[in-house]
Amino acid sequence: MIGMHFTNSGSLRAAILGANDGLVSNFILVMGVSGGIENLQFALLAGIAGMFAGAFSMAAGEYISMRSQKDIYEYQIEMEALQIKRSPQEAETMLSEIYQAKGISREVAITLAGNVMATPEAALDTVIKEKLGLNPRQLGSPWGASISSFFSFSIGAFIPIGPYFFLTDDSVVPFSFVFSLAALLIVGASVALFSNKNVLWGALRMSAAGGSAAAVTFFVGSLIGASIIT
Repeated sequence: MIGMHFTNSGSLRAAILGANDGLVSNFILVMGVSGGIENLQFALLAGIAGMFAGAFSMAAGEYISMRSQKDIYEYQIEMEALQIKRSPQEAETMLSEIYQAKGISREVAITLAGNVMATPEAALDTVIKEKLGLNPRQLGSPWGASISSFFSFSIGAFIPIGPYFFLTDDSVVPFSFVFSLAALLIVGASVALFSNKNVLWGALRMSAAGGSAAAVTFFVGSLIGASIIT
């Protein structure tokens, strides 16, 4: 039930995935920069820039995606409404056949389809649900998904750079690493929960993937930083 709600809610989906993307991408970015420079304030600056750039990018992408999807659905609904208006008998026959395919007897299906077609609003609503598999009242909110994605990405992206606001010595790097790993465990468990998957496996998989990528990036940053300095 939880997984179904997650799938059908565009805003919730954008929030979970946005937080995950923000956390992972900025975690890797901050570790890479931290490994390549001595002045860790530059890592903070890079993290802040990455947070805002990613948040606006995610928000814009989510809005365009949801808006395009909603436009397609609305166009399909308009075409069905026009088809019902032009050929009500054809729509009634189609509904009758759908009901029969579900196991309803032919006589009952014909009667049921006729009763539905007697009310234009009910006819359109039923055709959309039965033929297109859509709920006209739940097509998703582009702005809702966009705003949710922006803030969730920002929250996730802030986690790796949070320690840099309070610590100024070299301890900030391992502290940020551990802090981000803990957040990855929580996010991974949340994604697994909403997807009806194994929560422990989801948490470990997310933290292992993000932690490994951040460690490699830190190492690469260290090599590049050392080569530039020398």
